[in-house]
Amino acid sequence: MAGKRKANEAGSSNDLRADVLRVLGVLKVATADQIQRLSSPHLTYRHTVKETAAKRKEARTASHRGAVNDLRRHGLAVDGGRTRGGEEVRLLTKDGLAAAAIDLDREIEEMGGMPKSAGRSGASHPMTVNETVIALIRPKPNLDLVAGEPAEAVAAARAAADAPDGIGTLASYATEVALPVKGTWKNPAIGSARADVVLTAPEAGVPLLFIEADNCTEEAVLIARKFDKYARFFLRQEKDTDGIDKQLWRTRWSAPTSDEYEREHPPVLLVFHQAGQRSAKNQMARVADLTRHHWQGRWHPQGGYHSYDRCIPIVATTLEELREHGPAGPAFWRFGRDHRQPLLDAIGNARRDAYLARRRQAARQEQRRREEREAAEREARRPVCKDCGQKFTDARWEVTGYSRDWSKRQSHPHLCENCQDRADAAEQQAEADERERQDQERCRQEAERQAAAQKAGGWLSRFRT
Repeated sequence: MAGKRKANEAGSSNDLRADVLRVLGVLKVATADQIQRLSSPHLTYRHTVKETAAKRKEARTASHRGAVNDLRRHGLAVDGGRTRGGEEVRLLTKDGLAAAAIDLDREIEEMGGMPKSAGRSGASHPMTVNETVIALIRPKPNLDLVAGEPAEAVAAARAAADAPDGIGTLASYATEVALPVKGTWKNPAIGSARADVVLTAPEAGVPLLFIEADNCTEEAVLIARKFDKYARFFLRQEKDTDGIDKQLWRTRWSAPTSDEYEREHPPVLLVFHQAGQRSAKNQMARVADLTRHHWQGRWHPQGGYHSYDRCIPIVATTLEELREHGPAGPAFWRFGRDHRQPLLDAIGNARRDAYLARRRQAARQEQRRREEREAAEREARRPVCKDCGQKFTDARWEVTGYSRDWSKRQSHPHLCENCQDRADAAEQQAEADERERQDQERCRQEAERQAAAQKAGGWLSRFRT
């Protein structure tokens, strides 16, 4: 025990340190509060008897703060300054990032970059990114781990556990991901985009989603320019391992191919946090206007839907609405639409899906009618036994067809199998009867010949006498 204390003076367990590595490996910079809410959400509902919110927060984050301190002593984590609210933020070192890559089962090149000046600038943007990830995941507490807490705390934990699910797990997310318009994933060229968050959760209906967070401090025109970079990145092509040119993003992430040759780009979610002086609502409207050439579709009159071929689906919401409603709630505005929707509906195209479903259904019905018509025509051509009048089976029809191989030709191709068997048996019996008749005829003729010979012999003996 003494040796363990010396190695981990804060007394953290392997599981706690692994939690910290995974969270910081994904988020890059985070507070102990954010680490706790993501990795041990049940602790949020403990220590509710503490007098103040500050003491409750200190108690529920103590274990993870100790784990961070132990990682720091091992050279895997460092202090990253403080947020504007005074909370300490932590970062991983190069060795810590490599250790996190192992825990997350990712290549080190897939870990993404580090946010610039995270702690020195108050970490306002990374904190918004982290809160966006937490609001999307909506970590559920384990109710067994809050048993014995005050009734109010248990009720709050049960409400959180029963709330609609979020999207994905921590491992579904990556932050600070370079999107090279030129260069490589590891060394993108100047002018490349860098996604705040990339979400891959195909099991939840989101194969690929890029996320940008804004604190309402950046000018709308600067946000809009990011989509010029996104568009260039989405159009970039490279040869894949099979030697075929593909969109570069498809060589890294999997996504279903577009139906009907509609090359729709992956969606981008904008999350505005009303921290700056600019209005989030005005920011959304202004960015939508400036990026219209990227997201605006073309009306498909026959199908009754908008086609978004080579367009970027752009969806916007606020962090406050995301926290309140979650991904399953009506918190998301798809640019070009006049109402808010759940995330899956906002990034999708329900009218187009319905049109394609109708087309597929009509094609299936037409195929079924064609098959039925062909089956009826074939049935009309089916041979009938000349003896019993029964229709040939498929097998009988097949073997009675013409064949160059005499050994495969049927003796009675106009009869069914049973009638052919009876006919063959009758012919064989007739042949046997004929052979027997011929044998009897030969025997009779032989007897007559012998009788004639004997008679001739008697006349000859009389003549000699």
